[in-house]
Amino acid sequence: MIGPVAHVLVICTRRIGDVLLATPVARSLKVTYPKAAIDMLVFEGTQDVISANPDIDRVWTVAERPTPAAHARLLRSLWRQYDLALSVLAGDRPTLYAWVAGRYRVGTLLADNKSWWKRRLLNTWVPFDNRHTHTITMNLRLVKVLGIQPLATPVVAWKAGDVEGVQSLLSSMAGPYAVLHVSPKFPYKMWTVEGWVALGTWLIDQGLTVIITGGSAPSERAYCEDVMGRLPRRAINLAGRLGLPALGYLLSCAAVYIGTDTAVSHMAAAVGTPSVVLFGPSNPVKWGPWPKDFPCGEHSPWKTKGTQRQGNVLLLQGQGDCVPCYAEGCGRHINSLSDCLQHLPAAFVIDAARSMLSMKLPGRREPLSIISGCV
Repeated sequence: MIGPVAHVLVICTRRIGDVLLATPVARSLKVTYPKAAIDMLVFEGTQDVISANPDIDRVWTVAERPTPAAHARLLRSLWRQYDLALSVLAGDRPTLYAWVAGRYRVGTLLADNKSWWKRRLLNTWVPFDNRHTHTITMNLRLVKVLGIQPLATPVVAWKAGDVEGVQSLLSSMAGPYAVLHVSPKFPYKMWTVEGWVALGTWLIDQGLTVIITGGSAPSERAYCEDVMGRLPRRAINLAGRLGLPALGYLLSCAAVYIGTDTAVSHMAAAVGTPSVVLFGPSNPVKWGPWPKDFPCGEHSPWKTKGTQRQGNVLLLQGQGDCVPCYAEGCGRHINSLSDCLQHLPAAFVIDAARSMLSMKLPGRREPLSIISGCV
Protein backbone atom coordinates (compact mmCIF):
# COMPACT_ATOMS: atom_id res chain seq x y z
CA MET A 1 0.00 0.00 0.00
CA ILE A 2 1.06 3.56 -0.66
CA GLY A 3 2.26 5.40 2.45
CA PRO A 4 2.52 9.13 3.26
CA VAL A 5 3.03 11.21 0.14
CA ALA A 6 5.45 14.14 0.34
CA HIS A 7 7.28 13.84 -3.00
CA VAL A 8 5.69 12.79 -6.32
CA LEU A 9 7.18 12.39 -9.78
CA VAL A 10 5.06 12.45 -12.96
CA ILE A 11 6.87 11.02 -16.00
CA CYS A 12 5.97 12.12 -19.53
CA THR A 13 8.94 11.76 -21.86
CA ARG A 14 7.31 12.59 -25.18
CA ARG A 15 6.21 15.65 -27.19
CA ILE A 16 5.08 19.07 -25.94
CA GLY A 17 1.39 18.26 -26.36
CA ASP A 18 1.77 15.05 -24.38
CA VAL A 19 3.42 16.98 -21.53
CA LEU A 20 0.59 19.53 -21.49
CA LEU A 21 -2.01 16.75 -21.41
CA ALA A 22 -0.26 15.26 -18.38
CA THR A 23 -0.75 18.45 -16.33
CA PRO A 24 -4.22 17.35 -15.16
CA VAL A 25 -2.43 14.50 -13.36
CA ALA A 26 -0.19 17.00 -11.57
CA ARG A 27 -3.18 19.23 -10.73
CA SER A 28 -5.21 16.31 -9.36
CA LEU A 29 -2.27 15.23 -7.20
CA LYS A 30 -1.62 18.77 -5.93
CA VAL A 31 -5.24 19.26 -4.89
CA THR A 32 -5.19 15.93 -3.04
CA TYR A 33 -1.73 16.43 -1.52
CA PRO A 34 -1.41 20.24 -1.24
CA LYS A 35 1.79 20.08 0.83
CA ALA A 36 3.53 17.56 -1.43
CA ALA A 37 6.23 18.51 -3.92
CA ILE A 38 5.07 17.49 -7.41
CA ASP A 39 7.89 17.13 -9.97
CA MET A 40 7.87 16.13 -13.64
CA LEU A 41 10.38 14.32 -15.84
CA VAL A 42 10.17 15.29 -19.52
CA PHE A 43 12.29 15.34 -22.66
CA GLU A 44 14.65 18.26 -23.21
CA GLY A 45 12.92 20.89 -25.32
CA THR A 46 9.42 20.24 -23.95
CA GLN A 47 9.77 21.83 -20.51
CA ASP A 48 8.69 25.34 -21.54
CA VAL A 49 5.03 24.32 -21.55
CA ILE A 50 5.18 23.63 -17.79
CA SER A 51 7.85 26.17 -16.76
CA ALA A 52 5.26 28.48 -15.13
CA ASN A 53 2.95 25.73 -13.86
CA PRO A 54 2.17 26.47 -10.18
CA ASP A 55 1.54 22.79 -9.39
CA ILE A 56 5.06 21.68 -10.34
CA ASP A 57 8.05 22.25 -8.08
CA ARG A 58 10.87 20.86 -10.21
CA VAL A 59 11.22 19.79 -13.82
CA TRP A 60 13.76 17.08 -14.64
CA THR A 61 14.82 16.82 -18.28
CA VAL A 62 16.46 14.04 -20.23
CA ALA A 63 17.59 13.92 -23.85
CA GLU A 64 15.61 11.75 -26.25
CA ARG A 65 18.85 9.88 -26.91
CA PRO A 66 21.05 10.48 -23.86
CA THR A 67 24.62 9.33 -23.67
CA PRO A 68 25.16 6.32 -21.39
CA ALA A 69 27.00 8.52 -18.90
CA ALA A 70 24.27 11.16 -18.80
CA HIS A 71 21.60 8.49 -18.44
CA ALA A 72 23.45 6.86 -15.57
CA ARG A 73 23.74 10.21 -13.78
CA LEU A 74 20.01 10.80 -14.13
CA LEU A 75 19.13 7.35 -12.79
CA ARG A 76 21.45 7.82 -9.79
CA SER A 77 19.87 11.20 -9.06
CA LEU A 78 16.35 9.78 -9.23
CA TRP A 79 16.97 6.60 -7.26
CA ARG A 80 14.10 6.21 -4.76
CA GLN A 81 13.74 9.98 -4.32
CA TYR A 82 9.94 9.84 -4.50
CA ASP A 83 7.15 8.40 -2.40
CA LEU A 84 5.09 8.02 -5.57
CA ALA A 85 6.05 7.90 -9.25
CA LEU A 86 3.54 7.83 -12.10
CA SER A 87 4.29 7.13 -15.76
CA VAL A 88 1.60 8.24 -18.20
CA LEU A 89 3.34 6.35 -21.02
CA ALA A 90 3.49 2.62 -21.68
CA GLY A 91 7.05 2.58 -23.04
CA ASP A 92 10.13 0.88 -21.65
CA ARG A 93 12.03 3.98 -20.56
CA PRO A 94 9.23 5.81 -18.71
CA THR A 95 8.33 2.60 -16.88
CA LEU A 96 11.99 2.13 -15.92
CA TYR A 97 12.14 5.74 -14.69
CA ALA A 98 9.09 5.13 -12.48
CA TRP A 99 10.71 2.01 -11.00
CA VAL A 100 13.97 3.85 -10.35
CA ALA A 101 12.39 6.95 -8.84
CA GLY A 102 9.42 5.77 -6.83
CA ARG A 103 8.96 3.71 -3.72
CA TYR A 104 5.42 3.19 -5.01
CA ARG A 105 4.97 3.06 -8.79
CA VAL A 106 1.91 3.43 -11.01
CA GLY A 107 1.85 3.37 -14.80
CA THR A 108 0.00 2.61 -18.00
CA LEU A 109 0.99 -0.54 -19.88
CA LEU A 110 -0.10 -2.57 -22.85
CA ALA A 111 -1.94 -5.69 -21.73
CA ASP A 112 0.25 -7.99 -23.84
CA ASN A 113 2.70 -10.78 -23.14
CA LYS A 114 5.72 -8.62 -24.04
CA SER A 115 5.00 -6.26 -21.14
CA TRP A 116 5.30 -8.89 -18.42
CA TRP A 117 8.61 -7.54 -17.15
CA LYS A 118 7.28 -3.96 -16.95
CA ARG A 119 4.34 -5.12 -14.88
CA ARG A 120 6.83 -6.47 -12.35
CA LEU A 121 8.38 -2.99 -12.01
CA LEU A 122 5.09 -1.36 -11.02
CA ASN A 123 2.94 -1.69 -7.94
CA THR A 124 -0.20 -0.81 -9.90
CA TRP A 125 -0.87 -0.48 -13.60
CA VAL A 126 -3.78 0.33 -15.89
CA PRO A 127 -4.26 -1.03 -19.45
CA PHE A 128 -3.24 1.45 -22.15
CA ASP A 129 -5.76 2.18 -24.91
CA ASN A 130 -4.41 4.04 -27.94
CA ARG A 131 -7.60 4.33 -29.99
CA HIS A 132 -10.85 4.68 -28.04
CA THR A 133 -9.82 6.73 -24.97
CA HIS A 134 -8.85 10.39 -24.79
CA THR A 135 -5.26 10.99 -23.70
CA ILE A 136 -6.38 13.02 -20.67
CA THR A 137 -8.86 10.33 -19.61
CA MET A 138 -6.15 7.70 -20.05
CA ASN A 139 -3.70 9.68 -17.92
CA LEU A 140 -6.21 10.32 -15.18
CA ARG A 141 -6.93 6.63 -14.73
CA LEU A 142 -3.61 6.57 -12.89
CA VAL A 143 -4.90 8.86 -10.16
CA LYS A 144 -8.30 7.21 -10.05
CA VAL A 145 -6.77 3.85 -9.10
CA LEU A 146 -5.21 5.70 -6.15
CA GLY A 147 -8.61 7.00 -5.05
CA ILE A 148 -7.81 10.57 -6.14
CA GLN A 149 -10.48 12.83 -7.63
CA PRO A 150 -9.48 13.55 -11.27
CA LEU A 151 -9.44 17.13 -12.59
CA ALA A 152 -9.35 17.18 -16.37
CA THR A 153 -8.60 20.66 -17.74
CA PRO A 154 -4.91 21.08 -18.75
CA VAL A 155 -3.03 23.76 -16.84
CA VAL A 156 -1.71 26.68 -18.91
CA ALA A 157 0.15 29.24 -16.81
CA TRP A 158 2.34 32.31 -17.23
CA LYS A 159 4.24 34.77 -15.07
CA ALA A 160 4.24 38.56 -14.80
CA GLY A 161 7.24 38.81 -17.11
CA ASP A 162 5.34 36.93 -19.81
CA VAL A 163 2.45 39.39 -19.59
CA GLU A 164 4.82 42.35 -19.79
CA GLY A 165 6.63 40.85 -22.77
CA VAL A 166 3.43 40.31 -24.75
CA GLN A 167 2.11 43.77 -23.92
CA SER A 168 5.41 45.30 -25.04
CA LEU A 169 5.29 43.49 -28.39
CA LEU A 170 1.71 44.62 -28.98
CA SER A 171 1.87 48.09 -27.41
CA SER A 172 0.65 49.79 -30.59
CA MET A 173 -2.31 47.46 -31.10
CA ALA A 174 -5.83 48.31 -30.01
CA GLY A 175 -9.07 46.37 -30.07
CA PRO A 176 -9.89 42.66 -30.25
CA TYR A 177 -7.72 40.19 -32.12
CA ALA A 178 -7.68 36.67 -33.50
CA VAL A 179 -4.77 34.25 -33.16
CA LEU A 180 -3.98 32.02 -36.15
CA HIS A 181 -1.46 29.28 -35.38
CA VAL A 182 -0.74 28.49 -38.98
CA SER A 183 2.35 26.28 -38.81
CA PRO A 184 2.26 22.95 -36.96
CA LYS A 185 5.53 21.15 -36.39
CA PHE A 186 4.72 18.40 -38.89
CA PRO A 187 3.53 19.01 -42.48
CA TYR A 188 0.88 16.27 -42.34
CA LYS A 189 -1.14 18.52 -40.00
CA MET A 190 -0.89 21.62 -42.24
CA TRP A 191 -3.67 23.53 -43.92
CA THR A 192 -2.90 25.73 -46.96
CA VAL A 193 -1.35 29.19 -47.23
CA GLU A 194 -4.26 30.24 -49.46
CA GLY A 195 -6.75 29.08 -46.83
CA TRP A 196 -5.04 30.99 -44.03
CA VAL A 197 -4.88 34.14 -46.17
CA ALA A 198 -8.60 33.94 -47.02
CA LEU A 199 -9.48 33.38 -43.36
CA GLY A 200 -7.17 36.12 -42.12
CA THR A 201 -8.53 38.60 -44.65
CA TRP A 202 -12.09 37.81 -43.56
CA LEU A 203 -11.21 38.29 -39.89
CA ILE A 204 -9.57 41.64 -40.65
CA ASP A 205 -12.70 42.70 -42.55
CA GLN A 206 -14.66 41.97 -39.34
CA GLY A 207 -12.54 44.54 -37.49
CA LEU A 208 -10.10 42.16 -35.77
CA THR A 209 -6.35 42.34 -35.77
CA VAL A 210 -4.85 39.04 -36.93
CA ILE A 211 -1.87 37.69 -34.98
CA ILE A 212 0.12 34.94 -36.67
CA THR A 213 1.93 32.46 -34.42
CA GLY A 214 4.17 29.51 -35.15
CA GLY A 215 7.34 27.77 -34.07
CA SER A 216 10.90 29.04 -34.28
CA ALA A 217 12.19 26.46 -36.78
CA PRO A 218 13.28 28.08 -40.06
CA SER A 219 10.67 26.19 -42.09
CA GLU A 220 7.87 27.25 -39.74
CA ARG A 221 8.96 30.87 -39.72
CA ALA A 222 9.17 30.90 -43.52
CA TYR A 223 5.63 29.50 -43.75
CA CYS A 224 4.34 32.15 -41.35
CA GLU A 225 6.11 34.90 -43.28
CA ASP A 226 4.49 33.66 -46.49
CA VAL A 227 1.03 33.93 -44.91
CA MET A 228 1.86 37.30 -43.37
CA GLY A 229 3.13 38.71 -46.64
CA ARG A 230 -0.21 38.06 -48.35
CA LEU A 231 -2.43 39.57 -45.67
CA PRO A 232 -3.67 43.17 -45.81
CA ARG A 233 -3.42 45.67 -42.97
CA ARG A 234 -3.87 44.84 -39.27
CA ALA A 235 -1.77 41.70 -39.10
CA ILE A 236 1.15 40.93 -36.79
CA ASN A 237 3.63 38.06 -37.11
CA LEU A 238 4.84 36.71 -33.72
CA ALA A 239 6.14 33.36 -35.04
CA GLY A 240 9.14 32.25 -32.99
CA ARG A 241 8.99 35.33 -30.75
CA LEU A 242 7.03 33.96 -27.79
CA GLY A 243 7.74 31.25 -25.26
CA LEU A 244 4.83 28.96 -24.47
CA PRO A 245 3.85 30.68 -21.18
CA ALA A 246 3.67 34.06 -22.96
CA LEU A 247 1.73 32.43 -25.78
CA GLY A 248 -0.72 31.09 -23.20
CA TYR A 249 -1.39 34.65 -22.00
CA LEU A 250 -1.81 35.85 -25.58
CA LEU A 251 -4.34 33.08 -26.26
CA SER A 252 -6.30 33.85 -23.09
CA CYS A 253 -7.08 37.37 -24.35
CA ALA A 254 -8.00 36.46 -27.93
CA ALA A 255 -11.49 36.89 -29.34
CA VAL A 256 -11.02 33.68 -31.32
CA TYR A 257 -8.31 31.14 -32.07
CA ILE A 258 -7.93 29.01 -35.19
CA GLY A 259 -5.24 26.33 -35.49
CA THR A 260 -4.54 22.75 -36.45
CA ASP A 261 -3.82 19.64 -34.37
CA THR A 262 -1.01 21.05 -32.21
CA ALA A 263 -0.13 21.64 -28.57
CA VAL A 264 -1.08 25.30 -29.04
CA SER A 265 -4.65 24.30 -29.89
CA HIS A 266 -4.79 22.36 -26.61
CA MET A 267 -3.58 25.51 -24.84
CA ALA A 268 -6.25 27.70 -26.45
CA ALA A 269 -8.96 25.24 -25.48
CA ALA A 270 -7.68 25.01 -21.90
CA VAL A 271 -7.72 28.79 -21.28
CA GLY A 272 -11.32 29.03 -22.50
CA THR A 273 -10.77 30.91 -25.77
CA PRO A 274 -13.37 30.25 -28.50
CA SER A 275 -11.37 27.90 -30.71
CA VAL A 276 -11.67 26.36 -34.16
CA VAL A 277 -9.33 23.40 -34.56
CA LEU A 278 -8.71 21.79 -37.95
CA PHE A 279 -8.39 18.01 -37.80
CA GLY A 280 -7.32 15.73 -40.63
CA PRO A 281 -5.84 12.24 -40.19
CA SER A 282 -5.55 12.41 -36.39
CA ASN A 283 -7.98 10.63 -34.08
CA PRO A 284 -10.29 13.20 -32.41
CA VAL A 285 -11.36 10.72 -29.74
CA LYS A 286 -7.79 10.55 -28.47
CA TRP A 287 -6.34 13.94 -29.44
CA GLY A 288 -9.20 16.44 -29.71
CA PRO A 289 -8.50 19.54 -27.56
CA TRP A 290 -10.16 19.22 -24.17
CA PRO A 291 -12.71 22.06 -23.74
CA LYS A 292 -12.21 24.20 -20.66
CA ASP A 293 -13.97 22.75 -17.61
CA PHE A 294 -15.36 19.78 -19.54
CA PRO A 295 -16.09 17.15 -16.88
CA CYS A 296 -13.83 14.15 -16.49
CA GLY A 297 -15.48 10.88 -17.34
CA GLU A 298 -14.80 7.70 -19.23
CA HIS A 299 -16.07 9.12 -22.51
CA SER A 300 -14.08 11.48 -24.76
CA PRO A 301 -15.56 14.89 -25.56
CA TRP A 302 -15.23 13.90 -29.23
CA LYS A 303 -16.57 11.33 -31.67
CA THR A 304 -14.41 9.69 -34.32
CA LYS A 305 -16.03 11.32 -37.35
CA GLY A 306 -17.60 14.64 -38.17
CA THR A 307 -17.37 18.32 -37.39
CA GLN A 308 -18.55 18.86 -33.81
CA ARG A 309 -18.54 21.37 -30.97
CA GLN A 310 -18.11 21.02 -27.23
CA GLY A 311 -18.02 24.11 -25.02
CA ASN A 312 -15.46 26.61 -26.30
CA VAL A 313 -14.05 24.29 -28.99
CA LEU A 314 -15.31 23.60 -32.50
CA LEU A 315 -13.47 20.66 -34.06
CA LEU A 316 -13.62 21.03 -37.84
CA GLN A 317 -12.78 17.74 -39.50
CA GLY A 318 -11.53 17.41 -43.06
CA GLN A 319 -13.78 15.60 -45.50
CA GLY A 320 -13.42 12.16 -47.05
CA ASP A 321 -14.41 8.58 -46.37
CA CYS A 322 -10.86 7.87 -45.17
CA VAL A 323 -10.99 10.50 -42.42
CA PRO A 324 -9.59 9.92 -39.89
CA CYS A 325 -7.05 7.45 -41.24
CA TYR A 326 -4.80 7.62 -38.12
CA ALA A 327 -1.76 7.88 -40.44
CA GLU A 328 0.90 10.58 -40.66
CA GLY A 329 -0.20 12.08 -43.95
CA CYS A 330 -1.19 10.52 -47.26
CA GLY A 331 2.44 9.49 -47.80
CA ARG A 332 2.46 7.76 -44.38
CA HIS A 333 5.32 9.87 -43.00
CA ILE A 334 5.40 13.11 -41.00
CA ASN A 335 6.67 15.21 -43.91
CA SER A 336 3.85 14.23 -46.26
CA LEU A 337 0.68 16.30 -46.68
CA SER A 338 -2.90 15.22 -45.91
CA ASP A 339 -5.42 15.64 -48.72
CA CYS A 340 -8.28 16.03 -46.24
CA LEU A 341 -6.67 19.24 -44.96
CA GLN A 342 -5.22 20.42 -48.26
CA HIS A 343 -8.70 20.30 -49.81
CA LEU A 344 -10.53 21.83 -46.83
CA PRO A 345 -12.36 24.91 -48.23
CA ALA A 346 -11.65 28.27 -46.62
CA ALA A 347 -15.39 28.95 -46.61
CA PHE A 348 -15.91 26.10 -44.13
CA VAL A 349 -13.29 27.52 -41.75
CA ILE A 350 -14.69 31.04 -42.09
CA ASP A 351 -18.19 29.79 -41.22
CA ALA A 352 -16.76 28.01 -38.16
CA ALA A 353 -14.89 31.15 -37.06
CA ARG A 354 -18.07 33.22 -37.52
CA SER A 355 -20.05 30.85 -35.29
CA MET A 356 -17.40 30.91 -32.54
CA LEU A 357 -17.10 34.70 -32.63
CA SER A 358 -20.84 34.94 -32.02
CA MET A 359 -20.69 32.63 -28.98
CA LYS A 360 -21.28 33.90 -25.47
CA LEU A 361 -19.33 31.61 -23.18
CA PRO A 362 -20.25 31.43 -19.48
CA GLY A 363 -17.78 33.26 -17.27
CA ARG A 364 -15.84 34.85 -20.14
CA ARG A 365 -15.85 38.62 -20.56
CA GLU A 366 -15.84 40.16 -24.01
CA PRO A 367 -12.10 40.54 -24.80
CA LEU A 368 -11.07 44.15 -25.43
CA SER A 369 -7.37 44.17 -26.17
CA ILE A 370 -4.12 42.83 -24.80
CA ILE A 371 -3.48 46.17 -23.07
CA SER A 372 -6.90 47.29 -21.84
CA GLY A 373 -7.82 43.95 -20.35
CA CYS A 374 -8.89 40.41 -21.11
CA VAL A 375 -10.24 37.30 -19.42
